[in-house]
Parts: sequence; C-alpha cells; structure tokens
Amino acid sequence: MFVFQDLLFTQMREFAAQFYPIYRFSTVYVNIVHFLNPNDIELVLSTTKHLSKSKIYTFLHNWLGTGLLTSTGAKWHTRRKILTPAFHFSILQQFLNIFNDETAKLVQKLEVECGKVINVVPPVTHFTLQSIAETAMGLSSIDESVQKEYRKAIYQIGQIFLRRLSKPWYRLNTIYSLSNLAKEENAMVKILHDFSNSIITEREKGVTTSITDKMESYSKKKRLAMLDLLLTAKKEGADIDYEGIREEVDTFMFEGHDTTSMAISFILLVLANHQDIQIKVVEEILRVIGPLKTPTYNDLQELKYTERCIKETLRLFPSVPFISRYASEEFTTKTGYTIPEGTVLHIHIIDLHRNARIYPDPLKFDPDRFLPENASERHPFAYIPFSAGPRNCIGQKFALLELKTVLCGILRKFSLEKVDDMHDITFKADLVLRPKNDIKIKILQRQLQDV
Repeated sequence: MFVFQDLLFTQMREFAAQFYPIYRFSTVYVNIVHFLNPNDIELVLSTTKHLSKSKIYTFLHNWLGTGLLTSTGAKWHTRRKILTPAFHFSILQQFLNIFNDETAKLVQKLEVECGKVINVVPPVTHFTLQSIAETAMGLSSIDESVQKEYRKAIYQIGQIFLRRLSKPWYRLNTIYSLSNLAKEENAMVKILHDFSNSIITEREKGVTTSITDKMESYSKKKRLAMLDLLLTAKKEGADIDYEGIREEVDTFMFEGHDTTSMAISFILLVLANHQDIQIKVVEEILRVIGPLKTPTYNDLQELKYTERCIKETLRLFPSVPFISRYASEEFTTKTGYTIPEGTVLHIHIIDLHRNARIYPDPLKFDPDRFLPENASERHPFAYIPFSAGPRNCIGQKFALLELKTVLCGILRKFSLEKVDDMHDITFKADLVLRPKNDIKIKILQRQLQDV
C-alpha cells in the first residue's frame, strides 16, 4: 500500500511535466482538474468564490474538525478574524524570546552530536513542537514521552489519511466506520484530542502546570497567546465553544510544527550541500548580528541573503506540496479550459515551483532568484509556499521568523557537512512534504575565524 502511494507521488510529478498546463482525472463520482499554470492558479486562489476546500479534507474532520484549515463560509471568516491578531508583528516580536530560548536548547542537544552524522528531523521537530506550544498555547514545556506519543500519532494519522484516500469504498462513511483502519484512526485521534484538551483545560485554569507539571502563565500585558485569544473570545460571547477551541488547537499544533520542522530540515540539508552558500549565510549573520549577540527582531529583518536562501529552499521543498479546492461555479481558465461547477481543483505547488518555464534550471539552488529585480519579473502566483489570496497561511511570518532564528543559532555554532545529496532525496506521500528516509548531515564545531 505505501509503495503504491509513493509511486503515485512520483507519477503525479511525471504527469505535471507531460500534461502542462492542465490535466483532468475523471471517475464515476468525481472530476479532478490539476492546475500547473500560475495564471490559472491565480483564478482559483485570488477570489473568494472558490474558498471551500475539496472533499478530501473531510477525511481530516475526525481529528481537526472544521477549524481554520478545513472550515468554509461564515465559520472560516469568524475563526480567521479571531485568530489574525495572534500573528500581528508586535506579537511576533515578543515570541522571538521563545524562539531564541528554544534555539539555545536545540544547540545544546546538537553539541552532543558534534563530529557525528545525524538525522536532523527528530531534534528539529522537537524544537518546532515546543516552540509552537509555548508561543501559541502558552505551554512552557512538554513531557518528552507525551511529545513522542503526539509526534507518532501525527505521523500515523497522515498515513491513515492516505490509505483511506487510496481506497474508493472508504469514501463512504458507513463502510469506513466498520473497518479496522477507522478503529486505528479513532485510537490516534484520542491521543491527539487528549493532548489538546489537556492544554486547554490547564490554560483556562491559569495554573502553573504543564501537561505533566509545568505550564507558564503569561501576563496579558505581555501578550495573548493564540489559545488565550480563543478562550477570551468564547468568554466574550463569540461564536466558538470548547469543541471549536480544540479544533484550532489541533490545527495549529499540527501545522505550526510539522511544516516548519520539514522546512528547517531541508534548508540544513541544502546548506550542507552548498558550502559556498553556507559560508555566505554565516558571513551575513556575523556581519549583521555578530558571533554572540542574541538576535533581535530588527536584526533578523536585515538578513536579506539568508531570507533568499529560505525562500529558495521553500521553492524546491515546499512544506505543503499540494492544496485542493472546490469549484463553486463554472469558470474558464486563462489557458482556455472550461471548468464545470463542482469540479475538484488540485494545485500542485511542488510542480509549479519546479517548472522550467518559470524557473530556468529548476533543480539548481539559486538564492538570487529572489533578488527583488528577479522576483518582480515572475508571475505573483508562480511562488506560493504559503498558498496565496484570502486563504493564505496565517502563520507565514511566524514561520519565517522561526527559521531565521534557528539558522542563526545553528550556523554560528556548527558547520554542516554533506552526507546525503539533496537531489537524491525521495519523497513519500504524506500531509506534508516528507522524505522517505532520514535527512542526514554531519555537524562539526564551527571555527568562526575561518569564515
């Protein structure tokens, strides 16, 4: 089964190259049109007409309910309005202290591995999970065993989702609910919901304990964590209840750590593969911030070359390689095709980003693609690692700030050496862009005088 899913992922890449700019899959129960051209993608993403996610997202409802990722209509608008202040730049400035603290802890862990070849994904995932828990939920620490159980359940849910998607008869809830796969899903969902409910309960109490024994209480003068905003909105009579709060906690705990952990892991892989670019990033960090200073928000905004490297990594390795919408009405694409109402619209971000018509020599890692003069020449919907339009990713500035912070901490302390060739990485079908095997690099103590 998993081999089939991975082969399907590869097959989709081949279809994208063969059938550009658009192609269709039809079955007895659904028509799916795959969009690859930025002009057509803009038609879908830039309007409020096609805001609804396609039916495949309903397979996540048991876990995520109808939170910001999966909801539509008035509910989506209400949730977006409640949550937007949680990612205001003034809030992000305060979150930087947490990013810096968690980066320091990650660096301490990596120091033990100096001189060794390591899989960077586990320690990076620990970092991103703790960072989203503390910033968005106000949770100062997660017990190691709880965190491992949570990460395992996230991985299992992704695989269950794909297994269900690959079997047409499982699209019928009456059949699926009787299957062993549904029982497995329910067990994983219970783990994930217990995790989220514990966070909500303790946060609402305002006591100083975590899931196990340590939850830090934030002062409202300092900031309102995302969870605080949700609890306050409920208290003030907004259209959200405890189930709705859990939906958003589940959504943001997943999206806020898994996508970012893969982005960080891939950029470490890329820099290990390109020593010259790695040195340029380190030189910029040392020039702007210095070897020891804790970076400030303004410092990180000045890391222009580092940001271009992050953007180029997200071009080649978009954390969310695929999104899907539902055509709410008939429309004609810019490339001249009529799309009937009710059609499922698949947008393949990874194929868009690796399109040689848009990005010459597309597999080459070239941060200068994102120099202002070069980026301005491209279609605005030719680069969409955080989606685009009214339903774009609410946390994209959060993610970029976290990426810059952790790169400063790691690269000032360690030199990254190539183990795996970045072009040999094979991907597996999953909810996020995930490698089939480990992402291995060798870390060495950096000698700053050699930079």
